[in-house]
Amino acid sequence: MKNTTDKNNKLSLIGSISLGTGVMIGAGIFVLMGQIAELVGDLFPIAFIAGAVVVGFSSYSYVKFSNAFPSSGGVVKFLNKSYGPGTTTGFYSLLMYVSMVVSESLVAGTFGAYTLRLFPESYAGYASTLGVGLIVVAYIVNILGNKVIGATATFTAIIKVVGIAILATAGLAISGFADITGNYIPKNTETLPQGFGFVAALALSILAYKGFTTITNQGGDIKNPHKNLGRSIVFSILICTLIYVALALAVAGGLSIPEIIEAKDYALAAAAKPVFGEWGSWITIGIAIIATVSGVIASIFSSSRLLAMLSNMKQVPSLTKLGSLKNPALVFTSSLAILLTVLFDLTRIASIGAIFYLIMDIAIHWGLFRNLRKEVDFKPIIPVIAIILDVAVLSAFIYIKYLNDPLVLIVAVIGIVLILVAERLFMISHTDDEGNMPMGMKNTSDKNKKT
Repeated sequence: MKNTTDKNNKLSLIGSISLGTGVMIGAGIFVLMGQIAELVGDLFPIAFIAGAVVVGFSSYSYVKFSNAFPSSGGVVKFLNKSYGPGTTTGFYSLLMYVSMVVSESLVAGTFGAYTLRLFPESYAGYASTLGVGLIVVAYIVNILGNKVIGATATFTAIIKVVGIAILATAGLAISGFADITGNYIPKNTETLPQGFGFVAALALSILAYKGFTTITNQGGDIKNPHKNLGRSIVFSILICTLIYVALALAVAGGLSIPEIIEAKDYALAAAAKPVFGEWGSWITIGIAIIATVSGVIASIFSSSRLLAMLSNMKQVPSLTKLGSLKNPALVFTSSLAILLTVLFDLTRIASIGAIFYLIMDIAIHWGLFRNLRKEVDFKPIIPVIAIILDVAVLSAFIYIKYLNDPLVLIVAVIGIVLILVAERLFMISHTDDEGNMPMGMKNTSDKNKKT
């Protein structure tokens, strides 16, 4: 009877797509649109289409991994299968973890930026304070347990997705299609070769889709996961692309590019006002607040679970040694998110997250292409194309940041070096005389040597 009940409780394909879409259409879209426009001008709606193409190639590896190894371990499981337990898997898994925490900070900062639209201009400097407050609330909600999280997740996801879709459709219907000429040249890219800024901006548009990677964690909860997990990823990306492009066109129809750039931290609210009037701006702010609150709660939950998993796998130091703390992974995750929210503005937070994510994404494709040809059925040319696209986007983005905001690169490099050195030292600390690393996650491949 238990098996039958468990089987009946598993997600259907439609249920998985709904959950995946709710995860993907995150609060980041409320702020990323203005940041992308700052790099590409009036081509920013096209940037979402191009970003979807890059993500389409990228998702191929995740689909193949999910079909072959459906698991609640998601990306960590894929890295473990590709590289075996050790420094490499730990390093890239931690990059994924940090990119998730960065996303929490981005969403928390977005909450602050939109909430402040309800207050006089004199309160403009309190965005990060509101963001920190939201992270603290999210921590408390997570401490209360899974039932509280689950009770709000579905409800807020429906409001978020439906609300954004209605805004996009209604805005497009009222304002019409904006003229996209490509003639506007942003200051950040005016000295660069034509098209260079567009390629760099794809790093941010990709960030708007990165939520699809969390769909891979549904492996243990979905019916027929070897097929439906991959299908869920593909359909979720397609749905998000339609909504993002429609929303971008609606924003472009409501505001000029200079206005979008000026209001980049709250572009959707600013665009709603001339199209729908004052009430439209208030509704947009309300949807943004709901999306950001639910997004931070869910993201802190998933990222702290990932850190706890890495600890159980012995890929990071054991968190059980911090016995005096209730849920130490949650405490550490929330603290890191607060630190990032206080130290950096939304543009820098998004930039650091994009760099970390793209590096990890390249490792996923390379691991599939290089190490799993005998275990996974896939066409090698597609992960190769995904790597080329990722490298091109990452290189262009890094170069623009080098010219306009080198602090982002300094912070990213320091973070990468610290993660790599710490992970390597930890691996050495529990490697036996024969070079074996006893880990918590079994690997079917004979890859228990240090790497």
